[in-house]
Amino acid sequence: MTSQKLIDDCFVSDRDRMRHDDAITILRTRITRIAGIERIPVAAAMARVLARSAVAALPVPAHTNAAVDGYSFAAIDWETAAAEGLPVDGRAAAGHPLAMPAMPRSAVRIFTGAVVPDGHDTVAMQEDCTRDDHDGIVRVRIPSGLQRGANVRREGEDVTAGTTLIHAGAVLKPQDLAALASVGLGEVDVYQRLRVGILSSGDEIIAPGRSAAAGQVYDANAPMLHGLVEAAGAEPHYLGTASDNPAALEAQLSAAARSYDLVITSGGASQGEEDHLVATLDRLGKRHLWQIAIKPGRPMAFGQIGDCVVIGLPGNPVAVFVCFLMYVYPMLRTLGGAPWREPRRWQLPSAFESPTRKLGRREFWRGSIIELNGTMAVEKFARDGSGLISGLRAADGLIEVTEAVTSVRRGDMIQFIPFSEFGIFGH
Repeated sequence: MTSQKLIDDCFVSDRDRMRHDDAITILRTRITRIAGIERIPVAAAMARVLARSAVAALPVPAHTNAAVDGYSFAAIDWETAAAEGLPVDGRAAAGHPLAMPAMPRSAVRIFTGAVVPDGHDTVAMQEDCTRDDHDGIVRVRIPSGLQRGANVRREGEDVTAGTTLIHAGAVLKPQDLAALASVGLGEVDVYQRLRVGILSSGDEIIAPGRSAAAGQVYDANAPMLHGLVEAAGAEPHYLGTASDNPAALEAQLSAAARSYDLVITSGGASQGEEDHLVATLDRLGKRHLWQIAIKPGRPMAFGQIGDCVVIGLPGNPVAVFVCFLMYVYPMLRTLGGAPWREPRRWQLPSAFESPTRKLGRREFWRGSIIELNGTMAVEKFARDGSGLISGLRAADGLIEVTEAVTSVRRGDMIQFIPFSEFGIFGH
């Protein structure tokens, strides 16, 4: 019998219409990892979450080596033999170190990446040196002014053996893969990707590619959520559309909860007569957070059916997008083994004015970075409708307006969250 992975009260709150900061506090303190561990090749670990810290068994570089093509020598020998030059005694190339110890007071022809011979501590670039061949003896003259240790990469100067290279919980970047490979690691332990079911709700919703009848709407949310789930490091699975039939929705949601770590629905989370998600969640499991004081996205539900997290997002695409970034993205990362991470806010001047706004709720406006008087500023998308996908496409990020802000004037410093904070890159 497997133990329960998700505690029963992970989102629980007794407050209606919760503020954004309070909702974030509950989520980040109650959510814990549920993902298992698997071992995969380093080359396949891009964007995966490291499950066990990677420790360097070897130093990097693994040996003292030449940073340029040229001649290696001991600085003290060069100082005493600069006038007549140093005899060249052997050749060292990357992967082919000098076969025998270098003779005292000699230079060695060396190439980038080659092991610097014992006793040598400096390398002169070949273009700065002059070779002389006289009576069968090749000598090299090295210019003055070269500092001891020049053009030499010391063993362990980047990473020393025993160093924790990358800590568990890190989301691996391409440069991290290079670091792991540089210490000889061919495989790493990572957390398994969460399996996320995506279910659209509503009799009016149909899949793209079909002919739409009067009153029907193409499902724009499911493809968008598919991409957002992938950007959050999880594995998306499209579950189709749930009708506005309580029994059918209950059957679909119950089956999905048995098969997936997390189920995301869009639409059906409000209090309308045909919105059955909340009631269905109450019957099958537990509903916790609901009705957050934000715009867009107020009718949003969080709950669970056993070990499956259930998130009911609104139906409008902009609200789905905003709610996913601000709440679902960090949840997926945390459930998948990474620490909770709040997106960074840039403090930038406003290039627009918003004279009045409703207090008491957090708002997220679509914004774009523009150049204004030689510096970066933020312009607001002209229209605020939650169904305007064009605004999401035009935007570079979200303008976050806190509950107590009464107005925004041109030049005011405002908080801007770029989409790049969520792995979404634009223009």
